[in-house]
Amino acid sequence: MRRLIFAFTTGVFLAMAPAAFAQTVGFAEAIKILSVSCGKDIETYCKTATLANNGIGQCLDQNQAKVSQKCNADRAVVVSLIQERLAAQAAAPKICERDAAQRCKGVKPGAGHILRCLLKAERTVSKKCNTAIDLAGYR
Repeated sequence: MRRLIFAFTTGVFLAMAPAAFAQTVGFAEAIKILSVSCGKDIETYCKTATLANNGIGQCLDQNQAKVSQKCNADRAVVVSLIQERLAAQAAAPKICERDAAQRCKGVKPGAGHILRCLLKAERTVSKKCNTAIDLAGYR
């Protein structure tokens, strides 16, 4: 069951385009939310749905009238929060560019070196950059 929900969640989220961010959630958190909210509906209405090509998501969409209100509502919220996480991850390097230039001189870019530097320098990094790092799920 968990693998079904994980595959479903991952497929939905990878297909979504990033949006502006406020609060975010990671895939593990999203799976927990959806396993509680949608597990019974997936077992009831989508037992034969394939994992490929977002089959479970399409099945839940097709059975939206039968699926619990909690599942439908949580699916919308989770998709939005994952979109915001992806957008935050895309935006963080630009937002933290100035902090990285000031605090991480001489740090070799790539392999997360700049991020590690910014995380170590958290107390001296701008609030905007720290918020971007948090929303991106890097801390």
